[in-house]
Parts: sequence; structure tokens; C-alpha cells
Amino acid sequence: MHSYKNNRSKYSSFILIFVAVKVGLNLLAMSHFGFQRDELLHLALGDHLDWGYKEVPPFIALLAKITSALFGDSVFATRIFSTLFSGLIIWFMGQIVVVLGGRKFAITLACLALIFSPAFAASGYLFQPVVFDQLWWVLSVYLIMRYINTSSPIYIYLLGVVIGVGLLTKYTMAFFAIALILGLLITRQRKLLWSKHILAAAIIALLLFLPNLIWQFQHHLPIVTHMKKLRSQQLDYIQPSDFIKQQLVVNGVALLIWMVGLGFLLFSTRLRKFQFLAFAYIFIFIFLLEMSGKTYYLFGSYPMLFAAGAYGFERWIKTRTYILRVASVLFFTIPNLLLFPLVLPFLSLNQTLATFRFADKNLPFLRFAYTWEDHKVHPLTQDYGDMFGWDEMTEKVAKAYHSLTPEQQKNTQIYADNYGEAGAIHHFGKKYHLPDVACLNSSFALWAPDNLNAHYLIYVDDEGGGNIKRLEPHIESYFKIGEVEFPLAREKGTGIFLIINTNPTLNEVYKKELSEKRLE
Repeated sequence: MHSYKNNRSKYSSFILIFVAVKVGLNLLAMSHFGFQRDELLHLALGDHLDWGYKEVPPFIALLAKITSALFGDSVFATRIFSTLFSGLIIWFMGQIVVVLGGRKFAITLACLALIFSPAFAASGYLFQPVVFDQLWWVLSVYLIMRYINTSSPIYIYLLGVVIGVGLLTKYTMAFFAIALILGLLITRQRKLLWSKHILAAAIIALLLFLPNLIWQFQHHLPIVTHMKKLRSQQLDYIQPSDFIKQQLVVNGVALLIWMVGLGFLLFSTRLRKFQFLAFAYIFIFIFLLEMSGKTYYLFGSYPMLFAAGAYGFERWIKTRTYILRVASVLFFTIPNLLLFPLVLPFLSLNQTLATFRFADKNLPFLRFAYTWEDHKVHPLTQDYGDMFGWDEMTEKVAKAYHSLTPEQQKNTQIYADNYGEAGAIHHFGKKYHLPDVACLNSSFALWAPDNLNAHYLIYVDDEGGGNIKRLEPHIESYFKIGEVEFPLAREKGTGIFLIINTNPTLNEVYKKELSEKRLE
């Protein structure tokens, strides 16, 4: 314990260098391209605080509320917490290296591998639960390792808090906690599970998670419905072979580091007391493979493998071979740095497009990164495509609204087909003084108005006119105001229509669908 204290004090300032690098790179990218679709949803959740939502637990909503109160509503402001948490992931992974017995070379290799990993660059700046979930995974590993080294119960109690908050962030925390327990059960560290402190930690986690659990039951377990839809619409298209291939490429050349780390945790006598971490990774890998999980669900488990792999390389490459150490660091970072524009938008749009064209021509194995959910290859990743068109769409909605007289505006509602459109109108509509949007997609159904019965309806049709055809029996007339024209936007073609004089039957259809959505 005394040795670790000395090492922690010795290396903490060194680890902060890499935290600063990570934060600095995020700062370069934070304001580029605009809000991503999911970010707009999460900001809307912040304006409707509750203990749960249809697709996520409440942590992201609380952060959204704090963000808007402290920093404002710009793209940059929205991504501040994501960037800070990304830095904390680097910090705690560096501390895990120190717990393992690693020194400056191991810290350098692990931190740079994580910083320049395409997976962590792509997931570490957007305001989504992913980056916060990753931190709770890393912090859980760190706390268990500290407990094993010190037997101090405070680390187990803190672990209970982290797991509880993790469950309020993303439900994948439950999978990782179970994987850790299974890993402990089949290794010598199983005695840790029989401690009374573990029971206390479990109670702490459950109490923290309980309000969301109660909310789920009160709202007919929407997470079950959400997962069924996700599986039928997205996850069923993920083949086991695709999941495996993507895990092998998402970290770029750093693949070698985490694979060495997995091997060291499994077979090194020096790391035997942490062997359960390797089995935890294997268990959650198999589980997500069987469940057709998305690639990024597993990302939170890689920092511990990077730490162990960097420790392994430090054991192999002795201090006197300084040139070899420098060469190793360059080998595991520069190739990934070349891929950075594909995952972190720090270049201009034209430069980013040129990088994608180069990758498509010379690195065809990366096409999965810009193959969208429609299974087509696009000029940019889906995340990038989801950052365009929102302000243009809202401006055209505002054009429709302000084409009406003040008296007509009082009897006008706005309706959007999907949560991205609704989130954009909710966010950008404030500057146009628009009424709030109605939407039955995702969590917007939770606070949708009980009736859709205004004389004038501004309708955002994500099929570009395909959906409004179904409304024709329920409306007197309509005309098109415009559509999203930006060619790179995923919402390209989304139409904005002004409907005049809705029939009562439209409200009946709406109320029936609203009732069904609230029961899901």
C-alpha cells in the first residue's frame, strides 16, 4: 500500500499530461458540424426531468439540465461534460496502470493508445450516455483493484455507489457488474464476494437504482419494449462475425495492446490476482455476441486491457532500449492519428470529406464505419450525417409558423415524426418563438399533448411526403413549405408541410396512437 501511494504521487502529475491531451483534442472538435440527433433528445429530456425515460435512465437528463443552467445551450456547452468525463477515463486508466505496477512507459503507451483509439475518439465527445457509462466501468475496475490491494472497505462501498449511478446512466452497467461477479467466481478472488461489505455495496447500488426501477414498472417497463424494437430494427442485422470483426478494428493498431493485455491478465503470474478482469471481458464479450449487441456496448471494458497490455510491453521492452520504446509508442499511435478525421470532427467539412474519400479508396476494410443503418455506404459516418440539417429544418418550420397571422398562430400545433426532428424544433425553436412540438416517437410520447386538434398543423414528415399521404382523409388541405436540402444530412428530403383545417378524425387517430405509446 505504501509503495502504491508513493507511485501514485510520483505518476499522477505525469498522467495529467495525457488528460490534458485528451481534453485538448476534444476541444478542437466540440463546436464542429452541429448537434447530433441523440444530443437533441437528451437536451429535451433535461427539460422534462423524471426518474426514467423510454430509452435511457435519468442521469443524462440531469446532466443536460445542469449543462444548460451552467454553460448555456450551444454545441460547445453541451459537450463540456462529455469532454471532462473523457479526461477522467484517461486519469483512472492511468491509475490502473500504476496499480498493476506500470511506470512511465506503460502509462504513456496505455494513455496514448486510448486517446488515439478510433473507438474512444468517436464516443468521447458527444453528449450521450456512452462516455459516462465507460467511466463507470473503468472506475469500477479501479475500485475493485484498490480493494484487492488494500482490503479497505471504503473501495467496496464506493463501488456500490458507482454501480448504482452507472445503472442510472446506462443499463449496460448491469451486464458489466454481472461479468465482474462471474470473473471473480471462477478465480482465486472469489473470496471477495463473501465479504459483508459486498452485500452492503449491493444494497447501496440497489437503493440508488430503485427510483428508476419503480419508474419502469409504473410505465409498463418501456425498456423491454425499447430493446425489442432495437433488436428488430437494428440489432438483428448485426451478425456475430460482424461484431467480432468490428471489435478487432475499432481500436485500430491498439488492437495489439489490448490483446496483449488480455493475455497478460489470463496467464501472467504477476497479474494473477487480477485475472478475473480477463474473464469478465470474455463473459461480456460472449454475452453481447449472443445478444447481437452494438459494437460500442463493449468499449468500456477496453481501458483495463490497454492498461494491462501497456504493462506487458513495459515488461518486455527494457529501460535501456529507449529507441525501441519510442518506436513502440509511435507505432501504436501514428496510424490511428491518421484515422482521426473519420471519428473526430476537428477538420473542416471539405477536409473531412476528402479524408473519407481517401479511406474509401485505400482502406476498404473501414467501410463499416460509414455504413449506416440502411446498410449503404455514405460519404460520412452516420454520427456525422446526424449533425446536419437540424437548423435548416427548424428555420423552415418557423417560416411556416410565421406565415400565419397572430390569431392563426394561437390555433396552431407542430408535429414531428421522429425524436431528432422533435428535439431540433424543441431546441432551436426557442429563438423563433415556436410552440413546443408534439411527437410520439421515443420519450417525446411521455409529455406529448393529449390532443392534436388545432386548425393549423405544421407537420414534419421524415418520409418527405410519404407519410402525409396517409393523413389526407383527415385534413382539408395542405401544401409543402420546403424540405431539408443539405446533401450530407441524414434527414435530407424531410418535408415540412402546413396543414389547414384538421378533421376530428385526425385527433382520434392521434389519441389512439398516443394511448398505445404510453402503454409501451
